[in-house]
Amino acid sequence: MFPNPDFSTRRIHASLLTLAAATAVALAGCSAGPSSQGIGDAAGKTAAQPATAAERAARANAGQPAGAAKPAPPAEPDAVVRMLAYAERVRVMPPAELGQELTRLGEVAAPADQLRLSLVLSQLHQLPDLIRAQELLARVLGNADAEAQALQPLARLLASRFGEQRRLEEQLEKQNQQLRDVQRRLDQTNERLEALKAIERSLASRPPAAPASSPAPVNRHRTPAP
Repeated sequence: MFPNPDFSTRRIHASLLTLAAATAVALAGCSAGPSSQGIGDAAGKTAAQPATAAERAARANAGQPAGAAKPAPPAEPDAVVRMLAYAERVRVMPPAELGQELTRLGEVAAPADQLRLSLVLSQLHQLPDLIRAQELLARVLGNADAEAQALQPLARLLASRFGEQRRLEEQLEKQNQQLRDVQRRLDQTNERLEALKAIERSLASRPPAAPASSPAPVNRHRTPAP
């Protein structure tokens, strides 16, 4: 008995349909991406993780241009601060060290050295030295160089203080001159007084003068001859 050809055809066709459906389902599962829920979970996990030090540094440098220079180190103390420190050191120097510093500086030309020399001269407390210190300050104030301009505020302050110091020194010198004049007149008076005392002593040491003898009386009556 031969099989029914229509039945066999139907079975083959059904098998092909089943195989095609299974293949379509498999291909759909392979080509489809992760579900929206999976993507959301992955994003939440990524946001929850803290940023590493490298990531923080990368974020901090994100706004800077490539090859940006590093911050400059702190600047050294400026010229005024260094000069104030030198003034404090000079203020406590004994006279011997002031003389050595005066010799070391010598003839100066740079504005900073001129200011240093003026500070040393002001500590000698002599009117000629103070006048020279004022002249050095005037040179600094009249200099248009950048170094001099940086020191000019301090030079103006010192010029004002030296002017007051000079006024006091001149007043003291005037008083000393008056005292010397009074002492000179007193010495002259003492010398005259000593001279008068010497004359008085010389007069007192002389012996008294002897009285002058009276001449013998002249006999006007002649004695008659015998």
